Amino acid sequence: MDSPEAKAMPLEAAEKLILRWDSTASEDAREKMIFESERVEIDRYLLAVDEVRRSMSGVSLSDEDPHASSTIQIAMARLEDEFRNILITNTRPLEVDSLAESTHSISQSTYSLSESNHSFAESSSHHHPSDLELYGGDDDDDDDLGSDEAKSSARRSSSSGSINYRSTSSIREIDLVPAEAISDLRSIADRMISSGYTRECVQVYGSVRKSAVDANFRLLGVEKLSIGDVQRLEWDTLEVKIRRWIRAARVCIRVLFASERRLCDQIFSGMGTAIEDACFMETIKGPAIQLFNFAEAISISRRSPERLFKILDLHDALVDLRPDIESVFQMKTAESIRVQAAEILSRLGEAARGILSEFESAVLREPSQVPVPGGTIHPLTRYVMNYSSLISDYKQTMNDLIVSKPSAGSRYSGDPTIPDMEFSEFEGKTPLELHVIWITVILQFNLDGKSKHYKDASLVHLFLMNNVHYIVQKVKGSPELREMIGDDYLRKLTRKFGQAATSYQRATWVRVLYCLRDEGLHVSGGFSSSISKNVLRERFKTFNAIFEEVHRIQATWLIPDNQLREELRISISEKLIPAYRSFLGRFRSHIESGRHPENYIKYTVEDLEAAVLDFFEGHPVSPHLRRRSQ
Repeated sequence: MDSPEAKAMPLEAAEKLILRWDSTASEDAREKMIFESERVEIDRYLLAVDEVRRSMSGVSLSDEDPHASSTIQIAMARLEDEFRNILITNTRPLEVDSLAESTHSISQSTYSLSESNHSFAESSSHHHPSDLELYGGDDDDDDDLGSDEAKSSARRSSSSGSINYRSTSSIREIDLVPAEAISDLRSIADRMISSGYTRECVQVYGSVRKSAVDANFRLLGVEKLSIGDVQRLEWDTLEVKIRRWIRAARVCIRVLFASERRLCDQIFSGMGTAIEDACFMETIKGPAIQLFNFAEAISISRRSPERLFKILDLHDALVDLRPDIESVFQMKTAESIRVQAAEILSRLGEAARGILSEFESAVLREPSQVPVPGGTIHPLTRYVMNYSSLISDYKQTMNDLIVSKPSAGSRYSGDPTIPDMEFSEFEGKTPLELHVIWITVILQFNLDGKSKHYKDASLVHLFLMNNVHYIVQKVKGSPELREMIGDDYLRKLTRKFGQAATSYQRATWVRVLYCLRDEGLHVSGGFSSSISKNVLRERFKTFNAIFEEVHRIQATWLIPDNQLREELRISISEKLIPAYRSFLGRFRSHIESGRHPENYIKYTVEDLEAAVLDFFEGHPVSPHLRRRSQ
C-alpha cells in the first residue's frame, strides 16, 4: 500500500481528521464528499487512514486500542460511502446504437414466415385447419424472398463443414469509469480490503455496478422476463424479441460484460484474484442469468414449423458468441454461466431437429380436402417450397445439426400412407439434403391425394401441372436449393411436370379434336361416295357445344405463372387451329349450300384463336362464346 504523501501524520491529528469527516456526527460531513474536495484534502484523509492503520499493525486483539479501532470503523464507513459515490457519479451509459453496429459480426435473417405469408385461414377460408398453421396464401410471384435472405444465403453458403469457434477479437472493451476515478477507487478499495472490509467493498461495488448494468440492459431492450413469461408470449411478439435479443446479446457479452470484467481488473488487480472474481460475479451474475433465460425459454418452448429459422438465428448467434462467453466468463466462479450457454446451444440444436421432423410429418398429414378453385397452386405448395428455400439458406448451420436420414418409406414397406424413397438412389447426399428431397417427395404425395378431390379429370392434371411446375421453378430459382436437391431429382420433377401437362391436353382436347375427324362423314352409293350433310351438321354442332363448354369452364381455371399459361395456350392452338382450319376448308361448302349455315359454322379460325386467349385467366367469360370476327 502506497501512502499518498511521503511524510507521516501524527496519530492524534489523523484521528481528529477522520472524526471531522464522520457523517454520523457532523452535518457538514454529511453534505460534502471528501473525493469531491481539493486533491490535497483527499490525500490528507487517506494519509490519516494509513496512520491509524499503521498504529494498529502488529498489535494483538487484546492490546488493540479501542479508540483506534473505533476510528478505523468510522474511516471505513466513510470510505464505503465515498467508494459508492465515486462509482455512481462516474458511471457512463453505453452508446447503444454505435456499439450494436460494431458488434454485429454476422448477418441475421429477418425473414419471417408469418410476416411474408398469410395464415392458411386467410388465404383459403374454404380449407380445414391443419397442423401447418401458416401458409403462403397469396398468388403473387414470391420467388424473391428479399435481400435479407440473399445475404443470409451468401453468408451461410460461403463455407461448409463443422462449426469452428472464432477468435475473441470481436470483444470490444470500453472505459466504463474515467481513469482519474479509477485511481481513487483503487486507493479506497486497497485500504478497505487491507483493513478487513472486503465483504463491504465487494457488496457496495456489486450493488452499484449491477444497477449500472440493469440500466444498460434497459437501453438495450433486455427485459426482465421469466422463462414462463417468454413461453406465454405470442410468436409474432417473440420473433421481434428474438431479433432484439441477438442484437443486445452481442453488446452485452462483447462490450458490457467484457468491460465490467476489465473494470474489476482495473480497480482490484493486485488485491487478489478471488476479490476480482467476486466483484465481477456480484455485478453480472444476475444480469447474465436474466440474459440467458430468454434464450433458454426459446430452446424449450413449443416446437412448430414457423419457429425453426428464428431458433437457427439464435443458435448461430450463440455459436458466434461462444468463444467470447468462454473468454469473458473464464473464471471458475462463472462456470455455471458457461455451462448454461453450452446447454442452451445444445437444446436449440435439438429443437431445430425436432421441428424439422415435425414439419415433415405435418406436410405429409396436412388434411385439407376441399380443392383450391381453378386448380391453381395450393397454399401448402407455396409454404413448403418457401420453407425449403430458407432451409437451403441455413445450409451451413443445418448441416451441422442434421446428422440422420429422414424416416422415409420403402417400396417394400407396404404402407400406402407413406411415399417410397430409396436412399440408394441418392448416394453422396448429406442427411440434410436427403431431408430436403424427402420434404419434396411428401409434398408431391400429399398433392397427389388432394388432386383426387377434383371431379374433372382435366382439372386434376392442371392442378398437378401447376404445382409441380411451381416446385421446379423454386428449385431452379435457388442455386442453394438446386445444389441440395441435385440435377437428377430435378430432372425427375421436370418429367412429372411434363407428364401432367400432356395428360391435361389428352383429357381435354382429344374429345374436341375427335369432332374434326373425317371418319363417318362419307356415305357410299354406287361407284362414288358423298358427304352426309346430316352427319356433318351434327359434327359441327357437337364441336361447337364441346368447345363452348371447355371455353366456359377452363377460362375460370387459373395458371398463375404467365409463361406457363402462354406456353400452354400456344400448345393448344398448335393442335386446335390447324385441325379446325383444315376441317372447315374441306367441308364449309357443304354446310353453306344448305339452310341456316350460321347455326353450324358458328366460328371462324380467328374466333377460336381469340377464344384460346381466355383460357386459364381465373375468371368467368360471357355465357356464350362471342363470334369475334363479326
